[in-house]
Amino acid sequence: MLKRIDHIYLSVSNFSQSETFYDLVMRELGQHKGDKIIAEEPHAHYFGPQFQLTIRPARSAQKHDPYAPGLHHLCFQVETMTDVDLCFEKLRSAGIKVSQPKRYPEYHPEYYAIFFDDPDGIRLEIVAKTSARQALELRWDELKEFLNPLQTLPKSEFHNA
Repeated sequence: MLKRIDHIYLSVSNFSQSETFYDLVMRELGQHKGDKIIAEEPHAHYFGPQFQLTIRPARSAQKHDPYAPGLHHLCFQVETMTDVDLCFEKLRSAGIKVSQPKRYPEYHPEYYAIFFDDPDGIRLEIVAKTSARQALELRWDELKEFLNPLQTLPKSEFHNA
């Protein structure tokens, strides 16, 4: 039934500073922007064909803690490792401090990603789609169990998925 994340809202401590950051990042990554005010507060809505990311003013000055209840990090997916490299180049050229693209075999043998932080310290990631994700999309209707359903499919397709 569920297909994808439709939208995510992030509350930011300094709306103007975060809007400048996200305008730069999302423009470089091919998204569009809406600036609809909601409940008399500014909102910036960054969207593409698959999802929307919205920032809004926070109502407290508490610093983001990725290990407190709530959001740990936000990961965007691209199709290929070449796309990750392209995102890295675009972000770096725009002055964003971003990690070098590399593999993270502790997550999955094909996991290839970059990481960067927004002005509030929210960790953002861009990852290439792995063959395990592709296989999962193709074989989704075969999964019948709720708990650990990938164990019923050939392990060669899912490597630690």
